[in-house]
Amino acid sequence: MPAADEMIEDEQRYRASAYSLLAALLRAAPNQALLDHLGKLSPPGDDEPDALGEAMVQLAAAASKFDLDQLEDEYNNLFIGIGKGEVVPYGSWYLTGFLMEKPLADLRDDLKLLGFERNDDIHEPEDHAAAIFEVFSVMINDASGLTEQQRFFDKHMKPWLGRFFADLGNARSADFYKPVAHFGAAFIDLEQAYLSMRS
Repeated sequence: MPAADEMIEDEQRYRASAYSLLAALLRAAPNQALLDHLGKLSPPGDDEPDALGEAMVQLAAAASKFDLDQLEDEYNNLFIGIGKGEVVPYGSWYLTGFLMEKPLADLRDDLKLLGFERNDDIHEPEDHAAAIFEVFSVMINDASGLTEQQRFFDKHMKPWLGRFFADLGNARSADFYKPVAHFGAAFIDLEQAYLSMRS
């Protein structure tokens, strides 16, 4: 396989794995296996780390500072709470101020067109940040075209994920999740530039 093709494959694997990592961090409090994985994160290359590289270093350092009970408490305070957590990880909330609104219906229509089916065992709406990141990781792994990826990103991710990560990074309960927010924000910024350039 030509070197250029290998580089493109590596690029896509990296993108898909980053989305999977964000999905895992936002779906539930980290388990030990995820913390061990985070502890091995390092920015690619020997150059001075950029915003994403710095966020990776911070996230790797944070993975060794907290025990699982602390992380469970922090996750619950941030995303669940009594009635509602500090941060609401749903697209409809950011786009309309309410849950289960038109952005969710639009997302469901597009997911159906892309061949995704709802799992009846999962009760979270599909516009949860973790669910969207999981979908996008699958789209990359399934080699969806970059034009299709950009359309999905621009419609269902770009309008609100920057604000979501800003809120997460500024939340009172965020300690471990502060570097998660920095990583997410830096990665989404990079993806926006990447998709604009490549599609």
